[in-house]
Amino acid sequence: MITGRGVKILAFSGSSRRGSWNRLALAFVSKSLEEAGCGVTTVDLRALNLPIYDGNLEEAGGVPESARVFHGMIQSHHGLLVASPEYNGSVPPLLKNALDWCSRPIGTANGLDAFRGKFAALASASAGPFGGVRALGHLRSILAKMGVNVLPDELLVPVAFNAFDEDGKFRDSNLGKIATALARSLVYSVEAGLSAVID
Repeated sequence: MITGRGVKILAFSGSSRRGSWNRLALAFVSKSLEEAGCGVTTVDLRALNLPIYDGNLEEAGGVPESARVFHGMIQSHHGLLVASPEYNGSVPPLLKNALDWCSRPIGTANGLDAFRGKFAALASASAGPFGGVRALGHLRSILAKMGVNVLPDELLVPVAFNAFDEDGKFRDSNLGKIATALARSLVYSVEAGLSAVID
């Protein structure tokens, strides 16, 4: 039985654009997670104000404080919900840069420890007919390399400029059903993972 009670999901989008379709998709799935009983925390990656990863910067000043805070949030949540636009067939630099900083060692701790064993659900909205599928393929590989269990199902929103109504809901009810199913799959996976640890 899926209850979602006590499950904490961290949600973030790789888009910084006002009115972003990916933020709308993230909000829709987040609401479905909340309706399933989860606690959802949404992070604005742009607000982290992270510099582009540079080994010289890291050597001089260590991992930036905002990256440490974000890393701590990843560590304290049970699962991840990530929405990513597609930039030239891949993930945007805002998202990749945040993940790169969070993967760096913090003190004596391995940065990747916060990611290992986590479950993640992915979504992408794009103006094209394929809904950002190429970006999610790359994001899936990145997160898997970091030790994340990425769900096989994903939410793809093609022709995104016409996909949402004024209330941020999908005009196509099938997309809404896919988004809700993705949320439930994430909750189920996290709960199953937690049960296995307890057992």
